[in-house]
Amino acid sequence: MIAKDMKRGDIIVQNGQPVIVENVQVQTPSARGAATLYKFRCRNLITKDKVDLKTKGTDMFEDADFRKRAVSFSYADGSDVHFMDKEDYNDYAIAKEDVANEMQYVTDGLDGIYALIYEERCVAIDLPAAVDLKVVECDPAARGNSATSRSKPAKVETGLSVMVPEYLENGEIIKIDTRTGEFLGRSK
Repeated sequence: MIAKDMKRGDIIVQNGQPVIVENVQVQTPSARGAATLYKFRCRNLITKDKVDLKTKGTDMFEDADFRKRAVSFSYADGSDVHFMDKEDYNDYAIAKEDVANEMQYVTDGLDGIYALIYEERCVAIDLPAAVDLKVVECDPAARGNSATSRSKPAKVETGLSVMVPEYLENGEIIKIDTRTGEFLGRSK
């Protein structure tokens, strides 16, 4: 895979280990003839360590050999979170601390979850870009507030705290970006 074509969520091999791209920054040179640099913030899927890469756009990276399986959330026990494969009903367990951030967006029945399987082991889960969650706790809406007014903190059904416009009330369903944790709008 060419560096300039890589985006968030791509999985490559770095030093013999699979890493997932979490952030991409493009640094355009001010001088003529200088190469555009790409900075990647990655996470090693085995050790969970952060990996920073700085490269030219023409550099090549090896794609990681992994499988992506559609799964649904089953249950969480003392140390693991369990997902069930939607095709062959296999159970994939992954340590709670490895998916703590992702679990802030997972509800029963959420579609679009994929397990990333590397060497027959579930190393991560991949969530949809946005999810719908119910607001369970926020300050009451003040009369006369509009969509362009200030924001306030709200807690959603999974326990995640997110900044929302002041006009939102308890019980409303909102759309949240799973990559940034930001409020995107009311759900239709």
